[in-house]
Amino acid sequence: MNMAKQPAKAPSQRQLRVAEEIRHALSRALERGDIYDPDLLRRPVTITKVDLSPDMRNAMVSFTPLGGGEAATALAALHRQKGQLRLQVAQSVHTKFVPQLRFVEDKSFDVADHIGALLRDPHVARDLKADTSDDQDKEDD
Repeated sequence: MNMAKQPAKAPSQRQLRVAEEIRHALSRALERGDIYDPDLLRRPVTITKVDLSPDMRNAMVSFTPLGGGEAATALAALHRQKGQLRLQVAQSVHTKFVPQLRFVEDKSFDVADHIGALLRDPHVARDLKADTSDDQDKEDD
């Protein structure tokens, strides 16, 4: 029996819509202060993305601390408040099941900063400038 790995399906429109509603519900709860945790008060977090499983029973919530840093502290605080956050989702998003929340740090901003720093490096800028001048020479021919 050939058990080739099937490519993952793209999320449905319903999954995307519910995920965005969950993101908004979590963001509102954290912004309004409905969730009390000293670590979250000291270093607020931004909910950047929510990914739902196909059965919509599990949600992976990506977050980043405002101003960067201290992600481990924020992650611990979010885990402590998982039940309260799930209650806020249940009250705001009307679905058959309230998904289990799993929090992960969003590293995309760090990666973007790293790529930006690489592109600003003088050696890379010199190479990029040389490539554009070569392209212009070819267009002139």
